Amino acid sequence: MERVGSGHQPLRASKLQPPRMGRWALEVAFVWKAVLTLGLVLLYYCFSIGITFYNKWLTKSFHFPLFMTMLHLAVIFLFSALSRALVQCSSHRARVVLSWTDYLRRVAPTALATALDVGLSNWSFLYITVSLYTMTKSSAVLFILIFSLIFKLEKLRAALVLVVLLIAGGLFMFTYKSTQFNVEGFALVLGASFIGGIRWTLTQILLQKAELGLQNPIDTMFHLQPLMFLGLFPLFAIFEGLHLSTSEKIFRFQDTGLLLRVLGSLFLGGILAFGLGFSEFLLVSRTSSLTLSIAGIFKEVCTLLLAAHLLGDQISLLNWLGFALCVSGISLHVALKALHSKGDGSPKPLKGQGSNPDRELLLWSSQQGEDDYEEEEDCLVAQGQQ
Repeated sequence: MERVGSGHQPLRASKLQPPRMGRWALEVAFVWKAVLTLGLVLLYYCFSIGITFYNKWLTKSFHFPLFMTMLHLAVIFLFSALSRALVQCSSHRARVVLSWTDYLRRVAPTALATALDVGLSNWSFLYITVSLYTMTKSSAVLFILIFSLIFKLEKLRAALVLVVLLIAGGLFMFTYKSTQFNVEGFALVLGASFIGGIRWTLTQILLQKAELGLQNPIDTMFHLQPLMFLGLFPLFAIFEGLHLSTSEKIFRFQDTGLLLRVLGSLFLGGILAFGLGFSEFLLVSRTSSLTLSIAGIFKEVCTLLLAAHLLGDQISLLNWLGFALCVSGISLHVALKALHSKGDGSPKPLKGQGSNPDRELLLWSSQQGEDDYEEEEDCLVAQGQQ
């Protein structure tokens, strides 16, 4: 009997050890996931907040925001083409190239809306503060919801009406009797938010066209940039073409060093613009669209706090209350999306996770099915806050 008892003791111990190791492994995995998520959020913050303050700083000395935007588009196209080439070389699979018919019919409307959104946003920096820009641009969620209802991507619900009222009321309170309010700049960024609603709705429809094969963001950026450049060129030619051609900083330059510094500053802004789009989709692919939505809300708060402390933007108590009201509307929308999602907000397993070259290059893998389209919609709504 003693042998039997002693013989059973090691057996019990061996059965108890694996669960302990399993719990330890789960704890390590949880900590690693938390650290990874925090790192990706910080990367997203660096690009998103960085490009906002960088463009504001640059437009103080370089008064050609449309030309700046067009150069950014060229840089994004260059980096997208290089990324596609790297993926193609590593996977030995050709990347998607649309026919001219699909390119002009399907991509052109999205590209034109995107060009106007980005161009007007950068143009507004000539007139308004970073805080007013941030608050007004966050109203893009409102227009995204409106156009989602028009295109029947969303169903009309009482909760959505409440979201719209909260965001609209918050925007009104933030701009009411603002000491640094500028009508021209506010009109530009509000127009950009309105067009942004069209932009992200059309982008969602474009991504949902599985036959086009543009689910990968690098492919989407690659196809959008040339048409965005052409769409913005007439606006640039009318408002900035003559002034730029006679400016001593660009075409009539006399100091080569000054020209190189200006072009270098514009090129750096293009790198930040590419990094912003890349970090957004990278955050979604490694975590979830809900994470991006929540991170976007806190990003607005960080931007306003930095604008108040670094740039001296004057924000009254009424303005802060308006911002809180707007954030409440955005938070309610994010919460509704989380409740209507099928999971708990965690990212779904991607196909071919171990061998997909797009994953190895930290690109967003192409996914099919309605569940993935719902996640893309959350991502697009979160991006509209920028």
